Amino acid sequence: MQFNLVSLFPEFFESPLGAGLMARAVDSGLVAFNHVNPRNFTTDRHHTVDDRPYGGGPGMVMMLDPLVQALESIRQRGRIIMLSPRGRVYDQSMARELAQESDVTFICGRYEGIDERLLDLYPVELVSMGDYVLNGGEAAAVCMVESVARLVPGFMGHEDSGEEESHSAGLLEYPHYTRPETYEGLSVPDVLQCGDHGRIADWRREQALAQTLHRRPELLDGTCLSQEDIDVLCGLDRTTLGRNLYIALTHYPVLNKFGEKVAVSLTNLDVHDISRVSRSYNAGGFYAVTPIEDQKALANSLLSHWIGGPGARANPDRAEALSLVRVVDDIASAVLDIERRTGQSPVLAATSAKLDRRKKAPAPLRYQDVRKWLKEKPVLLIFGTGHGLSEEVVDQSDGVLRPIRYLDEYNHLSVRSAVTITVDRLLADVF
Repeated sequence: MQFNLVSLFPEFFESPLGAGLMARAVDSGLVAFNHVNPRNFTTDRHHTVDDRPYGGGPGMVMMLDPLVQALESIRQRGRIIMLSPRGRVYDQSMARELAQESDVTFICGRYEGIDERLLDLYPVELVSMGDYVLNGGEAAAVCMVESVARLVPGFMGHEDSGEEESHSAGLLEYPHYTRPETYEGLSVPDVLQCGDHGRIADWRREQALAQTLHRRPELLDGTCLSQEDIDVLCGLDRTTLGRNLYIALTHYPVLNKFGEKVAVSLTNLDVHDISRVSRSYNAGGFYAVTPIEDQKALANSLLSHWIGGPGARANPDRAEALSLVRVVDDIASAVLDIERRTGQSPVLAATSAKLDRRKKAPAPLRYQDVRKWLKEKPVLLIFGTGHGLSEEVVDQSDGVLRPIRYLDEYNHLSVRSAVTITVDRLLADVF
């Protein structure tokens, strides 16, 4: 397999591609490298390869002609990869794709970028190594070359080695151990010393699933899982984030369609559906917030019927869900209850169907922001009925989660739908 490396700094590759298994693969003819420097195709005495960008701005842009001439000098280009933050994020599946090719060409950019017209002239694929910026594409190209080359038959020596490692099957790798058997009181798991290869294989698969779930759960979304795998995952502790999430449905103070502060009546459907969502996602609790005495009496009557009355006997699943509901006068009462139950003061995350453009509005929150909180502390997610939460509720929060469709003009979901979508985005299983 031949790798064509188009770079202004070919010396960058000398050490990493000339050591270890890569050096042995080159010596044996499994892989070969063709270094192409665009400077060698310039015509001026300074070997200029960059110029100022049209439209102004900082930095310089790599010129088109030296790159074109460099690519034209390559007899067999194969797939052409350009390392760019705009590209498809590189992963093991793409490494397997490229390993099937006989030739691959990497274009390593420098400076502010490359003249965009190169993408119109050649079938260039943009590939990113992640959400960070490097000085150039060379370091990323080394990573890609190594991950592809090691999948070439014969490169690893043992044919199974490349496929047993992290990400090869969409999972992180299981833990490894070697001698001594005990070190500073830490022992090798007994199962690895039992001699039963079936039990060992099962343990390793379970460990790979557990490592992936707890460290990189998003990988499970693209992994082919058997029913046995799903049973293992269901048996693992997946509820930490959920247990830290508390939901408050506020009926006062909220706004009407004229922007006036009002109280809104509690509805049977809201209590039933949001409690079921809370239970399905293992939330810590659900607060129905209303200071109105007859509304509190209505809610408590409803809960009494379903938790300890005829409803519980007829539908125990509904009773289990509604047992999460607590009726409180205000957000402060919900906060006190969470502090009593967890020993921690919760972070308050308000929600809204529209972006808050006030100068002194609380910080806008992304879902990943709330997920980070949930890993460490309880979070009270506050929803409003009517036409949304009043400013006094919003202003006491630590931030406002951005609207579900924040780039769209139409944002008029029912609160039950909004709760369901929001909780799913925060806590959904990814397998």
